[in-house]
Formats: sequence, structure tokens, C-alpha cells
Amino acid sequence: MAGYPGGRLPMQGGLPPVAPVAGPLVEIACDESGFSGTNLLDPATPVISHASVDLRDGEATELIAALRSGSRFSPDEFKSRQFLRRPEAGAVLGRFLAALRGRAHVHLVDKEFFLVTRIVDLLLHEPSYAAGTRLTREHRPAALAVHRAGRHAGADWTGFLAAFVAMLRTNRRPRPDRPAVERFFQARDALLRHGPAPSAATVLRALDPARVEVVLARLAADDRSIPPPLEPLLPALAETVLHWSRAERPVLVIHDEQSALTADRLRRLQQALAAAPPGAPAGRSPLVGLVMADSRDDPRVQVADLLAGIARRMPGIVDDDLLRPLLSPTSLRDPLGAGRPV
Repeated sequence: MAGYPGGRLPMQGGLPPVAPVAGPLVEIACDESGFSGTNLLDPATPVISHASVDLRDGEATELIAALRSGSRFSPDEFKSRQFLRRPEAGAVLGRFLAALRGRAHVHLVDKEFFLVTRIVDLLLHEPSYAAGTRLTREHRPAALAVHRAGRHAGADWTGFLAAFVAMLRTNRRPRPDRPAVERFFQARDALLRHGPAPSAATVLRALDPARVEVVLARLAADDRSIPPPLEPLLPALAETVLHWSRAERPVLVIHDEQSALTADRLRRLQQALAAAPPGAPAGRSPLVGLVMADSRDDPRVQVADLLAGIARRMPGIVDDDLLRPLLSPTSLRDPLGAGRPV
């Protein structure tokens, strides 16, 4: 490991640009908070936040220095957990968020709702790297209907989602695990016995064991045209890129190291984003590349990390005037009106 800062290994993954970019380029630094791998039903981390900033190095360094002023935190990295424990955190938070207005963006993903979008996007439609993003917004009413119905079904709702996760975790078998598929449909039937609204019941009844086994067989065969089904970071990254592109600007992402962001997945996401919203240049992806960085070395990534942690850790702050301007409009609200981001 000699030759790398602090004996660290080189960055893994990413997709550096392969050619010069024509036109104005926006470079953003990103990080997440609440990432828990495939453990999407952990009650301790129900939400993942993906934050991005378009600051220059010097601007980010000044912001971190202002936050660190008078504190005894590590010189290497400044974390939201430390920051929010400070007695003066409220006042400092206001200055920090005010300085980021117009220069930052936060996309929030409720992991439970993400699983519902995966059920709809992957099991009822052709799986795609556009799944779970605004590019498949025509599927959102179905997901919202099921989510609304499920939240009233207590333990049977949790059992339904857990059975879906367990079924997908068997996808490395040479053939679909039929008992796991049967348990998923038993959990679906238990949900139907609660008498959900017709819109939700229609979606649940449309789930077909034969169709599900086809998708599982493709996953078992390592069909890489299907996005990793339990990976919320990719659609969150897609929404972030679409936000900063504004349907016309190419976006270069500097991202804290994440094993989920492999070159192959990023190429496929790049291709999916080439069919971006109306107004985007035809056939050109807004994502020109993604370069890994370490937040200990890049102050911009450190600011993104701090912002992501603040957005995830402070209950109710999503309704506060300080953070609301930074939130993605595609960070859907709780369909039951409880104020929880989904």
C-alpha cells in the first residue's frame, strides 16, 4: 500500500470520462448517508440520503473551517454525528445550509418505498436501469397505491417486504428458489386478505409466479441488463445527475468510494439516462463520468457527506425552510401525509 495516502488502497470502481466534453460541464461532489447494503428493512436506518454540491475546493474548505472553528474534531474528516452533538448546532446549521442554497441538492429515499418500486418496476415491467427514477414515473401510482395499502396491514406488510427481499437474495442459485417464490406469494395473499383499495389489489393480483421466476432466472444467469434489485444508490445517483443536468448540461460526478458504483453498472446507467426527459440532447447521456474520491482528501465530498448526514439524522427538518430548498422534488412525500420522506 506504499505510495497511497495513509497507506490506503487505490479507489475502486467509477467510470472516468473517456473523451473531452463539449459545452459547459457541471462538476458535482456527492456522498450518501444511511447506506446499509441489502439490509433495507433495518428500522435504525429507514432512509438513505444522497447529497451533492457544486462547490470549488476553496469554497468547501472555507465551509468546513467555519464549522470546525472552536471545536476539537479530527483534522481529517468532519462528520454529521459529531456536528449535531454540538450545543450550538442549531445556529451553525442555519449558516451552513444558507451558504449551500443554490449550490447543493439532496435526494431522499425511503427504503421501504424503494422496495415497493422494485416490486412494480422489476416484476410487472421490463427491468431497466431507469427503474425507480423519474424516467419511470408512469409506474409510481401503482407503487404508491401498494405502499399506502401496506402501511395499514401491520406485520403482514413487513412480512411481504421481507419475503420479497429473501426471494431476491437467492438469485445466485442455478435456478429460482421455488419455496422462496411460494413464500412471497403467500405473503402477497396475506396482504390481500386485509382488503386493500381496488388500485392496490389490482397491482398485487397482477404479480404472476411464472413472470417472477423468469426475472429470478435472469438474475441467476447474471443478466446485467437488470439493475441490482436491492441497490437504492443507483436510482438516487440518477436523480442527482438529472437534477444538475437540467436537461442540457453534461455532469461529471466526484463520489465518495462505493462498491455499488462499478464501471459496468455506471455504463448501463449512462445509457438509460441517454433517454432522459424532454429537452435533453437526443442520444446524449447527461452523465459523462464518475470519479471516486475519499472525503478525507476532498473537502467538497466532505461537505456532501455532512449535508447527507444532516438531512437523514434530524427528524422533521425536511419541513424546515432551511433544508426544503435543497431537497429534490422527486423525494416523494409519505402518501399517508406523515411528513416522512419517501
